[in-house]
Amino acid sequence: MTAPIGPSLGDILRADDPDLGDTFGADDPAEDAPQEEEEVPEGFCVECKDQQAQVYCEQCQEDFCDVCCGMIHRTGRRRQHGLKKLDVDMAEAAAAADEGSGSEEPAEAETEAEAGAQAVTFSARSGKVEATGSFAAWISERAKYIPLRLTLKERKYLRLLEAALRVSEYTDKVDVLMYGSKTKRMVAQIKELCAILSGLVLASDYKAGQTLFADRQFADNAEFFQKVFEIGRRHKIMNPDRMRDEYGKLMYLLQDAQLAEVHELLGFATVAPIKTVYTVLESLGVLYVLEDEMVAVATKEIVAAGKTQAQVRLEIKQKERAIEYLAKAYATPECPGEVLRQCLYSI
Repeated sequence: MTAPIGPSLGDILRADDPDLGDTFGADDPAEDAPQEEEEVPEGFCVECKDQQAQVYCEQCQEDFCDVCCGMIHRTGRRRQHGLKKLDVDMAEAAAAADEGSGSEEPAEAETEAEAGAQAVTFSARSGKVEATGSFAAWISERAKYIPLRLTLKERKYLRLLEAALRVSEYTDKVDVLMYGSKTKRMVAQIKELCAILSGLVLASDYKAGQTLFADRQFADNAEFFQKVFEIGRRHKIMNPDRMRDEYGKLMYLLQDAQLAEVHELLGFATVAPIKTVYTVLESLGVLYVLEDEMVAVATKEIVAAGKTQAQVRLEIKQKERAIEYLAKAYATPECPGEVLRQCLYSI
């Protein structure tokens, strides 16, 4: 029995019978059935259907999110399509998404400090602050853990410290297995690092170096070395991605210097407390500046999402004016306005 012969290409092209395909190799009717398109929620991207629509294409006459719009209109004639930004209220979109999820988990109890932070609202047009909680108590507590930004002079010392640590062989000499007292090797390497640091300071500023190190021992300049090491630690806290190699060497050195036998032979301490916004304001007697409600404006975060450039510029100007107001209003002979600006910028 011979196999059925299907229609040739010529027969298919000349045939007018729509049922010709049923005689040979008919397709599965389930595959030809029209598929229902998933309904797009109102206000969402027609492509991904789960992101808020942010762009309207006048030629496609559809709404897209930024990612899908860039992907679809990146090549060909679609690059010439006219796109229009949509005014999207991000807060309403997030609220709608939360309502749609149907999750009703009980919120955790907020601490008094967190409640005080969330109770402060800002008006983008007037710059007024509406504080309904203990914002002053919250910001005062938080200031205890905010490191003070480095000044220009401190940044110069930081560069010298990084250079000294880069050439130091502290870990190579201390951790190697050899005869002799390990404590004495630690002391010798710490003094060598201090000597390198002293030479770099003298080379960068001869007068300052002469004042610090002329006819003086390392113990006489203990405060200077503590200050330089503290600058390095403070910089690392604010910039975790910096000083990757040098900081590890510094930590080993400072930890070893805290040993009782090393401290006794060294003759001076190398560790000083980290300078924070709170400790600086407290030492200068102007801690009450954090109780002013304008601190909320001077330290608020400016988020550009969902705002026009004019609104962002307005908020930046309001923030700068608030910082200048506080610097002038609370400046004292002991605490000049520049120190107050540094503290506010640190927050």
